[in-house]
Amino acid sequence: MASVPSSIVTRNMADFAEQTGNVYMSVSVISKRANQISVKLKEELNSKLAEFATTVDNLEEVFENREQIEISKYYERMPKATSLAIEEFLEGNVYLRKPEESDMQEETL
Repeated sequence: MASVPSSIVTRNMADFAEQTGNVYMSVSVISKRANQISVKLKEELNSKLAEFATTVDNLEEVFENREQIEISKYYERMPKATSLAIEEFLEGNVYLRKPEESDMQEETL
């Protein structure tokens, strides 16, 4: 995947409509893909941070772990899920299946 810009980028709406023929459908596909990416990243981060979890409930004994902080900062600096989803969509790396079309094909068989 090409590098994802970390700042705001002006997009041509016609680029979004090329794959689906409809800008609104494209935005819907991108939002669903962004949710998938977000869930995956959250699970990944939680699994890495779970290694540092302690069972101590005493606030006085809580200490900062430099490695844990670095992992958190790494995920904070990553491009947002929406930006990743937009890049994947524009590069043609998102699989799009329209349920109504597959249902119609099954009915004709």
